[in-house]
Amino acid sequence: MQLVVMRDRYHPARQVDVCEVAARAVVSLLDDPRSAEGGPWFAAVQHWNDNRIRKLVRRADGKRWTDIQLLDGITLSQHGIDGFGPAAVRVFAPAPVHPLPKALDKLQVSGTHFPDEGLSANSDAIVTIEINPNLEITSGKAAAQCGHAAQLALQMMPPEALADWRADGFRVSVRTASHQQWEEAVRPVSIVDSGFTELDGPTETTRAYWRG
Repeated sequence: MQLVVMRDRYHPARQVDVCEVAARAVVSLLDDPRSAEGGPWFAAVQHWNDNRIRKLVRRADGKRWTDIQLLDGITLSQHGIDGFGPAAVRVFAPAPVHPLPKALDKLQVSGTHFPDEGLSANSDAIVTIEINPNLEITSGKAAAQCGHAAQLALQMMPPEALADWRADGFRVSVRTASHQQWEEAVRPVSIVDSGFTELDGPTETTRAYWRG
């Protein structure tokens, strides 16, 4: 699954906002009628779910961001606070890494960083995603891991909580857990990254839980 984050070099978004929008985008695509049986994305989503679930986060600005809006997908955004820019992500139905549409293929994957400043503005969100405080990862990697956590929350939460989350636009609150929370808390969702890219071996990266 390809996610593209809008990057404004002069008015960047905060990392927390990027991670939250990425999580919302993943869940919104999976919950979209086009991903349901009979929809144009159904077969691709089913094949992806049955095999290796992988997410790649790329970045784009200017014309490149405009160009990818012409490809079939979903764009979500979130207002920035404290003088930071808005966060926006466009997500696409799962597809083979090769070949990709040229507009996607030429976008950079590695080294995506956004300012790690401030706390989530979504403290009242139904779903909370916690990031492992012991990690040093790029914003792109963090966004992908938050997307994983949101996806499992979508699949695991009871119908009543899911209905409330859907009605709230799948907002999430992303935070870095304290070391004590990470050591002591048990959450229903736990994401372990395989360690093929930035991490050295299997590593628990994110957790998620929900109200209701």
